[in-house]
Amino acid sequence: MNREETKQLFDEQASEYDQKWVNMAAINDGIYFFLPSIFASLRPNARVLCVGAGTGKELLFLAKQFPSIHFSVVEPSGAMLEICRHRVERGGFTSRCTFHEGFLESFSDDNVHDAATCFLVSHFILDPIARSELFRQIACRMAPGGVLVSADLASDMRSPITDNLLRIWATTMSDSEAGEAAVKKLKHAYSNDVAVLSPDSVISIITNGGFESVTQFYQAGVVHAFFATTPSIVSN
Repeated sequence: MNREETKQLFDEQASEYDQKWVNMAAINDGIYFFLPSIFASLRPNARVLCVGAGTGKELLFLAKQFPSIHFSVVEPSGAMLEICRHRVERGGFTSRCTFHEGFLESFSDDNVHDAATCFLVSHFILDPIARSELFRQIACRMAPGGVLVSADLASDMRSPITDNLLRIWATTMSDSEAGEAAVKKLKHAYSNDVAVLSPDSVISIITNGGFESVTQFYQAGVVHAFFATTPSIVSN
């Protein structure tokens, strides 16, 4: 899918999105569990860039964990962003948020960000160069030594054991045992409609986008999560 098709898809799914994936919530919770430790060094009034914030689940989590940090919220789907806004309003921290409906390259902000999140976004970009460019766009909006946390679908689709993992994954998503046809369909989608690459390939893409020390810290099924930093300024 190109990005306009992806935007339209999320516009259409927005009202039912969270309910659709409710049985997968434990996977997100696992990623969130590590966020306070990964972001432990953030200054009290830090600014966090949330790329592809969707309905705002990680935003709500971070706002509670870090009650004085500010957020730049970027989401191309207007319908998803509207749900996110309402959640932020109910959470009482609208004043700590800047919202942008659109893709990251159209977001202009003079603020430098201390950290960034990018959850289940970059695998929608099929071209690896364009995918690295997304991370470059994130990096250029961050302070030296800023921390990125990124999560995506990742797996070595050429591995002979991938079908075993996909069978478990398909069963988990559908809440019923997946047969060969379901696994074949999922494998085709992950090889053509989204860029499900090996974890090493994803690390290379993030590195090429301007980050260093890219480290995988989490895996659940085919979801992998990484943290990385922007280069620090080297004193002469």
